[in-house]
Amino acid sequence: MSESSRIEATARKVVARLQESGHEALYAGGCVRDRLRGVVPHDYDVATSARPEEVQALFRRTVAVGIQFGVVRVLEGDVEVEVATFRSDGAYADGRHPESVQFSNAEEDARRRDFTVNGLFFDPILGELRDYVGGRTDLEARVLRAIGDPEERFAEDRLRMLRAIRFATVLGFEIEEATWNAVCKHAAAISQVSAERIREELLKTLHSPDRVRGWDLLDRSGLLRQIIPELEKLKGCEQPPQFHPEGDVWVHTRLMLSLLPPEVSTPLLLSVVFHDIAKPATYSLDPAEGRIRFNGHEKVGAEMTESILSRLRLPRKDIDATVEAVANHMAFKDVQKMRVSRLKRFLARPTMPDELVLHKVDCASSNGDISNYTFLLGKIEEFSNEPLIPPPLVTGKDLLGMGIKAGPVFAELLEEVQSRQLEGALTTREEALHWLQNHLAQSGLIPQSDHRA
Repeated sequence: MSESSRIEATARKVVARLQESGHEALYAGGCVRDRLRGVVPHDYDVATSARPEEVQALFRRTVAVGIQFGVVRVLEGDVEVEVATFRSDGAYADGRHPESVQFSNAEEDARRRDFTVNGLFFDPILGELRDYVGGRTDLEARVLRAIGDPEERFAEDRLRMLRAIRFATVLGFEIEEATWNAVCKHAAAISQVSAERIREELLKTLHSPDRVRGWDLLDRSGLLRQIIPELEKLKGCEQPPQFHPEGDVWVHTRLMLSLLPPEVSTPLLLSVVFHDIAKPATYSLDPAEGRIRFNGHEKVGAEMTESILSRLRLPRKDIDATVEAVANHMAFKDVQKMRVSRLKRFLARPTMPDELVLHKVDCASSNGDISNYTFLLGKIEEFSNEPLIPPPLVTGKDLLGMGIKAGPVFAELLEEVQSRQLEGALTTREEALHWLQNHLAQSGLIPQSDHRA
């Protein structure tokens, strides 16, 4: 049995157990929508007339994840099924959570949800669809429509505006006019939502293979400039036409997003978005040449990227990898001039696979010259028979034994020995020690007598 079949079988058992105990129980929300679309759901949510304490009494292993909202997680083996009691919500004072909930019935529960295509129920025992909000019609028409008054739905939970963009992007649906107008009208209110919730919706949208459509919807709605106002300055920031015939920095960034493969890592995605974030801040026009320059934009951009991603509460590992890519994206223009040791160190960095893709789409979306990318692929193949960075031939312990004290020269010596090792000039420990002793003596770092001895 496949993993998806196993999850569905478990959810069906949960529904059957609830129904056998006299309660109404149905699949709810996204799993119903996806089944009707012919897409295998990743998980199943169940909605029921049973109260939380009744759900807990029926199943041996449960976790009360939102008991005040009637939500209980049922655990069967290693499968979790979220079970929520039918409810209607009171007023939303904070734009996030209802101040009160009242347990109700399936129809009222459907009407308090966000979009019609997410307000569907399905009885897996009877094979019966329950549609109280016109969700099936919108699903067939590929339309995303808020349930009831869209302004009320978005006032209840401001995150629903970003969810509208995400669902339209991922599902390939058109946003119904009144729903779209409400998103645009209230975009500034997204600031009421926590950075963590914003980050998750933003990344889900941009991770979609149709990410450019999501990017455009975020931009046109006004949500993007509320979340990352720094990006707005990319618009109209002109670039040297001989290197960037495609247009300004905004056009360039959007084009890069369109050239990414369908599945990418979060750092790669974000490094595309932010690699040129500092071009507006570093823009200058060389009066002698009449040429546009962005001196140091990669360094300033790395600092800006760290600040923005920290503000959005990204995990530290994603921040560090993205900042590394932004800081180094201009170094690729010099790879064919690099000393072999520097090139190997450059290639050995863990962020290199993503940075290679970043460099490729950066070039392909501008002047089209991917010769440095091709060169690096050749070098990766050439160096593939041995580790890029092999175990060191000498260590700090060897330097201490020669009387060298810890300090700046210490690291410089170790780096130079490693460089010669990477270039094949030193291949054994004995050769490395001999070279080191000669070098130290000639540099006056150890007495000649010590060297001769």
